[in-house]
Amino acid sequence: MRYWDTSALVPLLVQEAGSELAQAWLREDAQVVTWALSRVELAGAIERRARQQLISAAERRLLLARLDALCRGWDEVTAVLHVVPRAAQLLARHALRAADAVQLAAALIVSEGDPSSLEFVCLDRQLADAAEREGFVTLTWPSE
Repeated sequence: MRYWDTSALVPLLVQEAGSELAQAWLREDAQVVTWALSRVELAGAIERRARQQLISAAERRLLLARLDALCRGWDEVTAVLHVVPRAAQLLARHALRAADAVQLAAALIVSEGDPSSLEFVCLDRQLADAAEREGFVTLTWPSE
């Protein structure tokens, strides 16, 4: 089981720089756990591409169908009352955007106090660095 941040889920839907990495990680371990609002973030990424005319209406429909299929196969962290205060604490410790702090807080809840027991999949270097400082093993961009 791995915790997936939205930054690593987007390349599973849309062909981009991290797609091969993300697909390889998913093949290695297909059990995806993510924050309950990741679906909204992913839908937002698709709709943004459609508004910017980077994808056609047909591609938009296909991507939204792929998103539905992906969501059916993952587990979601829904413990808002536990995640929100943890996210606020993380914002005091790390230079993160609020949505990233929520993702990291959700992963900490899943890890049940032992972040080293759960891999954190993330293609956002700043969030991956914060996850490593919290004790997670991260799957992210290769080091240069």
